[in-house]
Amino acid sequence: MVADLNLLSSSLHAALGEQVVSLDNELDELTLVIRAKDMLAVFTRLRDEPLFHFEQLTDLCGLDYSTYGSDASEGGVYLANDSSLPAASRPKRFAVVYQLLSISNKVRLRVRVFAEDDSMPVLSSVAPIWRSANWYEREAFDLYGIIFSGHPDLRRILTDYGFVGNPFRKDFPLSGHVEMRYDPEQKRVIYQPVSIEPREVTPRIVREEHYGGLK
Repeated sequence: MVADLNLLSSSLHAALGEQVVSLDNELDELTLVIRAKDMLAVFTRLRDEPLFHFEQLTDLCGLDYSTYGSDASEGGVYLANDSSLPAASRPKRFAVVYQLLSISNKVRLRVRVFAEDDSMPVLSSVAPIWRSANWYEREAFDLYGIIFSGHPDLRRILTDYGFVGNPFRKDFPLSGHVEMRYDPEQKRVIYQPVSIEPREVTPRIVREEHYGGLK
């Protein structure tokens, strides 16, 4: 397997050249990072060229990197909002990870693409390349608010159509924004602002020696 991955890695570098932002082998798993502007061209080559022939997209998921590398529960800053970092050095907040499988070549590849705009993350839909991406992209749109341009039917898939916000974003409140209940007077289901008081998340602290009676 390692030999196969080394061959795939060298082939990707040779074929894609500067389109490769990074290519890492960790735990015998290859992760390729490419730019959003190159994704459709790269994915088409990965599917069609016999050297790669990744005929299946087995999974796709969104990611929110807003607190990556910081300890948010102990006062860490959101790295994406850290004004002390130069703009070019600030990590992008949203990414999508694609899991590809080549049955004919018996190899897998993970591809990560970052959206350029944190305030409105947009990536091209790969549904025209792999039909299996359709519902996966709807899920990432629903949960993270990532927009996939060119998707044939981009709408929520897990939450209700009246849902406010994107629940997998790290700044989404645990209590949500609205709640749904049945109103006996109106005899219908209604939406209203959430009535649950936000819970204060207590940071981890250094416990005293016999905290909780434990010795």
